Amino acid sequence: MAKCFAISQMWVFTLIWFGQLVSLIGSGLTGFALGIWVYQRTGSVTQFALISLFTTLPGILVSPLAGVLIDRWDRRWAMILSDSGAALSTLAIALLLLAGRLEVWQIYLASAISSAFSAFQWPAYVAATTLLVPKQQLGRASGMVQLAEATAQILSPAIAGVLVSQIQVKGVILIDFATFVFSLLTLLSVRFPSPKTTADSKAQKSSLLHEAVYGWSYITARPGLFSLLIFIAALNFLTGIVSVLVTPLALAFTSVAMLGQVLTTGGCGMLVGSLVVSVWGNFKRPIYAVFSFTLLGGLAIFLAGFKPLLPVFFVTAFVYFFGLPIINSASQVIWQKKVAPEVQGRVFAVRRAIAWAALPLAYPVAGALADKVFEPLLAVNGPLAGSVGQVIGVGKGYGIALLFVVIGMLTVLLMVAGYLYPRLRLVEEELPDAIAEPFPVIVKDKDTDAPVP
Repeated sequence: MAKCFAISQMWVFTLIWFGQLVSLIGSGLTGFALGIWVYQRTGSVTQFALISLFTTLPGILVSPLAGVLIDRWDRRWAMILSDSGAALSTLAIALLLLAGRLEVWQIYLASAISSAFSAFQWPAYVAATTLLVPKQQLGRASGMVQLAEATAQILSPAIAGVLVSQIQVKGVILIDFATFVFSLLTLLSVRFPSPKTTADSKAQKSSLLHEAVYGWSYITARPGLFSLLIFIAALNFLTGIVSVLVTPLALAFTSVAMLGQVLTTGGCGMLVGSLVVSVWGNFKRPIYAVFSFTLLGGLAIFLAGFKPLLPVFFVTAFVYFFGLPIINSASQVIWQKKVAPEVQGRVFAVRRAIAWAALPLAYPVAGALADKVFEPLLAVNGPLAGSVGQVIGVGKGYGIALLFVVIGMLTVLLMVAGYLYPRLRLVEEELPDAIAEPFPVIVKDKDTDAPVP
């Protein structure tokens, strides 16, 4: 009976995952199409880049409050609310476009509203996964989530590029709205189990502000989880710098067409890494997976800057993106096992706000470092042209390459520091699992087929 229950719950998760996969692809289509629309209308890189800011920042600001409400509400209805809000924002953009009245500021507003609703979706999704998936399958479930993101990252631009020329931007946005409806239908067709009420869930349950603070207090009271949060936030900051500069670095040494192939190779690496986690799934020591693939990613960034050649870009892009879903999945498993399910909404929302806040900080820093510091250093006759320039190279793009070398070294140092800090390295041993095994494994005698006590 317990085994059948476990299987049925895993099927519920798989159905929800498929609905979210379809929705992610639809959102990717709209993001690509609206980016083209804004850039073609304005010709401004800054206005184009502001879409990313409005897509990210509101969700970060709303996350602490969203986490409190997720723990008070049914997680399924929190996801339904999120998808409904995003769907209505998308529909509003489509209607304005059809009426010929769409303005750039309206896209920013719709992106901000959709981002605010997404603050409910992610923590509710992760917290619901903890309730639906057997503990030993959490790694595989996290890999499936990463697989969905990688699939959307690869498919959305390619599909959108074809659709924009065939059915124009408004047609693409209407398809996105249809994917939201599909996702809603999958959520409406299932039920989620409710978390048990414990002392943790009752703690600080008064005002919204107190409950939001409780999520932060829960993390800081557990040095292992707090150090993991700081580690991932620092890694996100370094990753944000790399993500901004990878395009100008590659374009300094190759063509736009080759850049597209390099990015596709990176997407394939992310897809393969996600598949590995989805099939393998069971991390024996998740924190060691975080350390190992952080080290591998740092070495890939270092090599891409040290030898900025097209073949090197292909190899390092695949290796770097291969490790990202493994790092994310392993970290996710630790949080899901160590945080009580009834407070995961609050805790995961605070975790998301802090970890993701590093990305908007990284974007302006990356541009300033590249333009004002590193490019002048390795310009012809620059201050480092006669020393470092003799090893890496001199001229346009080599300053960014040097910055990649520095970021790669900092990533390796981050891994070393994390490993040397006992609270982080031993987080799995020092913190007991907060979730019991809800699906007992029934072992049977191979001869009599009777249950073994």
